[in-house]
Amino acid sequence: MGKGLQTSPEIKDPPLDLQELGHNGVSEETQNVSSLLRVKKLSENAVLPSRASPLSAGYDLSSATATQVPARGKAVIPTDLSIGIPQGTYARIAPRSGLTWKHSIDVGAGVIDADYRGPVGVILFNHSDVDFNVKPGDRIAQLIIGKIMTPEVVEVEDLDSTIRGIGGFGSTGF
Repeated sequence: MGKGLQTSPEIKDPPLDLQELGHNGVSEETQNVSSLLRVKKLSENAVLPSRASPLSAGYDLSSATATQVPARGKAVIPTDLSIGIPQGTYARIAPRSGLTWKHSIDVGAGVIDADYRGPVGVILFNHSDVDFNVKPGDRIAQLIIGKIMTPEVVEVEDLDSTIRGIGGFGSTGF
């Protein structure tokens, strides 16, 4: 998803007044809500993300429209939500295990950056031989908030050696 899916071009961010930003490029208002998952409904069909249990890692995302995901095909499912996640985090859209197990439905391209404010869409892949019908309100994916680290990039002449070395693609026995 890179910057998230844009399904509605008429939604635009307001221009940013650089005079109002602090030393880290974030306004005071944003700093004050840095531990909240802020969600804006873009239609009456939008369903706020929710966790199924107190220890759930992900927030269920629901479809805002009826859509068919064709057999062996894919579709973008609108949630009609825009989100604001805490600075220093990213949101990842992940599959729901029940949909994957029972219907062979998977999620693709699922990273939403903290500065993205457009509509959130979910790419569903149908790996089965049967069309998959999505109704408004159906839980289609989960949103997981993760901390990120973005170190400076430094070019070096060589890297330190490790036991694994250059082995990859199953070189550890799997």
